[in-house]
Amino acid sequence: MTGPKSDTKSQTVHIVGAGLAGSEAAWQVAKAGIPVVLHEMRPSRMTEAHRTEGLAELVCSNSFRSDDAANNAVGLLHAEMRRLGSLIMRAADANQVPAGGALAVDREGFSAAVTKALSEHPLIEIARGEIAGLPPAEWGNVIVATGPLTSAPLADAIRALTDENALAFFDAIAPIVHRESIDMSVAWFQSRYDKVGPGGNGADYLNCPMTKEQYETFVAALIAGDKTEFKEWETNTPYFDGCLPIEVMAERGPETLRHGPMKPVGLTNPHDPTTKPYAIVQLRQDNKLGTLYNIVGFQTKLKYGDQQRIFRTIPGLQNAEFARLGGLHRNTFLNSPKLLDGQLRLRAEPRLRFAGQMTGCEGYVESASVGLMAGLYAAADAHGETLASPPATTALGSLLGHITGGHIETIEPGTRSFQPMNINFGLFPPLASVPTKKPDGTRLRGNEKTVAKKQAMSARALADLDRWIADNLRIAAAA
Repeated sequence: MTGPKSDTKSQTVHIVGAGLAGSEAAWQVAKAGIPVVLHEMRPSRMTEAHRTEGLAELVCSNSFRSDDAANNAVGLLHAEMRRLGSLIMRAADANQVPAGGALAVDREGFSAAVTKALSEHPLIEIARGEIAGLPPAEWGNVIVATGPLTSAPLADAIRALTDENALAFFDAIAPIVHRESIDMSVAWFQSRYDKVGPGGNGADYLNCPMTKEQYETFVAALIAGDKTEFKEWETNTPYFDGCLPIEVMAERGPETLRHGPMKPVGLTNPHDPTTKPYAIVQLRQDNKLGTLYNIVGFQTKLKYGDQQRIFRTIPGLQNAEFARLGGLHRNTFLNSPKLLDGQLRLRAEPRLRFAGQMTGCEGYVESASVGLMAGLYAAADAHGETLASPPATTALGSLLGHITGGHIETIEPGTRSFQPMNINFGLFPPLASVPTKKPDGTRLRGNEKTVAKKQAMSARALADLDRWIADNLRIAAAA
């Protein structure tokens, strides 16, 4: 950090929204010795998707995706956040459930852990109640982390302030099934290729096989099923491709699902090992007790009656009891490259900083990571200092780069190209030297080149992040 010290040792930071981004931001600000008021409108005002008043409630999947820091960009982001003392990652690690190579969590335990940590921190005050409009002018250091379900009064105020129409997309929720209602004479436990992940044993998913006829009947039923109707103002809202409803994927072609969430590769049915399933539906553990499983990739806008009818045609789920059915909600996000500066501040009113999905990142971990950086930036401001942004070679730096200007501007007048993005190696700057040989000196071939490239980018990222931490935050990087 650089810049003159503030005469006031600490200046309260107000954070609006206590989802993953807001919770992480509050933790980072408080860790820096700055008082925080964390505003959360639930339970006095609920949203279409939330069920509880807990902080950092997970409303869609319970998966934080791959935890492989060497080969996967989101796993690398996990590792970088852990190095920065992330509360979200600490709570996820403490509440993980088996999920192959992914980091999935008991959603109730995870939310409870985040809520407890923030509630017990002496510098954090949790204020329940809606901020209906722009935060008061006397709040000089604000992080808005209200997420994709920002209340209408605040969204309208932001729109008026920026003279920009918020972009929007639809996000869908997958159903959750009671484990005891799954027919284990049909289903079986196995991870793809028997991969062992965090807290798992290589048999972390429940698998339900389908024949060609069953698959084709299922796809036809999805397409014909009764779906939630859009309101007039929602009709032109696009979907985010990373969370498409299952029936929308089905409409894109009869084989789409077999090459997506229902792909039959890497699995062998122990009930009939000589017959290769034509398609497979997977379910992932959703709570630590192992009593609930969510249907992987089955986000849906089907109406409840048709969800139960159609999903019970899946072999093994014929008697399925649903703890929660799927749903659909509308997400909003800013045209961040135009509206935000490199430190996530609103150009039109720099006292307001934005974090989470509202900035145009997509995914739990990505949202929390942007909240983490917003918290560090806000804490530096409170101390009268300026924090340099993390290197573009890191997962944190590359994601911030996308949000604040890394997209390609459209050439069509009056249109915008910025869209939500998950972290991926395509956002990173290229390597100065691409690996061509293995440690033993033999040449890399085929997919080995891609693997080596990813591993080199991950190693570069962690080394660069450690140097950035040492130079800017005066804290030791975690091992």
